Amino acid sequence: MRRAVCPGSFDPITNGHLDIISRASRLYDEVYVAVMINKSKKGLFEVEERLDLIRQVTAEYGNVRVEAFHGLLVDFCKQRDIPAIVKGLRAVSDFDYELQMAQMNIGLSGVETLFVPTNPTYSFLSSSLVKEVATWGGDISHLVPPVVLEALNKRLRKD
Repeated sequence: MRRAVCPGSFDPITNGHLDIISRASRLYDEVYVAVMINKSKKGLFEVEERLDLIRQVTAEYGNVRVEAFHGLLVDFCKQRDIPAIVKGLRAVSDFDYELQMAQMNIGLSGVETLFVPTNPTYSFLSSSLVKEVATWGGDISHLVPPVVLEALNKRLRKD
C-alpha cells in the first residue's frame, strides 16, 4: 500500500490545502492529513475542531485519514509506515524553507518529501490570510469550503 502524509496546522483548512490533499489522494492508496500540534501556538480553532472540519471536507475522497500529532513529523511517518510527505509550494520563498525541512527529514529517517506546485488560483492563499480577511468582514467564500466558512463566521462573531 502506497502511503503519504500531508502535514500542517490547518487553522483552518483552505481550498488550497484541499487541492493538495485531493491531488495526493489520486496518487496514493492512503493519505494521512496530520494536524501538527504546536503547544506554543494558540490557534483560532481547537485541534479537535480542525480534525472535525478536515474530516468533513475530505470525506468524499475515501482514502484520507485525519489525525493529530505532537512531535516530529518523521516519527508520525515511522509509526504509520509512511515513506512520503506531500507538501504544496506556493512560491519560491516556500521552497527555501521546505527544502531545508525535506533534507532534514530524509537525513533523520529516510522519509522522502514530494513538492506539488499549488494551483495558481490558490498561490496567495494561507490560513493566516483567510483569518485576517474574515476578521475584517471580507468575503472568503471562494477560499474555504462552506462548512469552514460557517465555522469561521460563527467563531469570529462569538469573539
